[in-house]
Amino acid sequence: MKRLALGLALILLSSPAVAQGLPALNLSDGPDGTTYSLSLQILVLMTAITVLPSLVLGMSAFTRIIIVLSILRQALGTQQTPPNQVLIALALFLTFFIMQPTLGALYSDALGPYFDGAMSADRALELGGGIIKGFLVENTRQNDLMMFADLAQSGPYESPDDVPFSVLLPSFMTSELKTAFQIGFLLFLPFLVIDMVIASILMSLGMMMLSPVLVSLPFKLLLFVLVDGWALTVGSLAATYGGL
Repeated sequence: MKRLALGLALILLSSPAVAQGLPALNLSDGPDGTTYSLSLQILVLMTAITVLPSLVLGMSAFTRIIIVLSILRQALGTQQTPPNQVLIALALFLTFFIMQPTLGALYSDALGPYFDGAMSADRALELGGGIIKGFLVENTRQNDLMMFADLAQSGPYESPDDVPFSVLLPSFMTSELKTAFQIGFLLFLPFLVIDMVIASILMSLGMMMLSPVLVSLPFKLLLFVLVDGWALTVGSLAATYGGL
């Protein structure tokens, strides 16, 4: 049955009447550059929507922010408070705030002129890629970039535009992970000290059956609120990125 259905589909698609009704996926070269048909643009747009989560994770500040917030919640010992939905929403909004200069330049220099018909798609992709590369290179450690460049046997690069995305993206992700864990370590230290002090006090009082985590939780929350921890953490995360 499957072979029969596949055969009928091929016969129908090969008929002239059906072929004329199908939207054309073609490219045409004009004086302003390559022009893509509407059907091809829709296909590219749908493909971009499917990979959008990966782009948000791999080409923005989202990775560093969500890791730091997760480590902070673990250090506070509040289990699932704030819940994952709140942390993800906070990370997304903070990511948009940090990426706003880059996104604004991307729209004004590449997407805006392309949507207005004043720029070809090839030129818009070239300019947009350069803007994104500028942000990625600015926030990537040089050691990580050199490591992946050596692995790919490419470089040295004269400008950020010369760095290929195949080298830049893994370098940026590796740099973001390292920076996120460094920030998380610094956030974890004061709460770890509180846990150790509370555990020592309970042990000296002979309260072996009382959980130190349960007793230290109010003190950690009190300390976090007194220093305005959320504003301090979010502001520090935003300040770690250049171009704001």
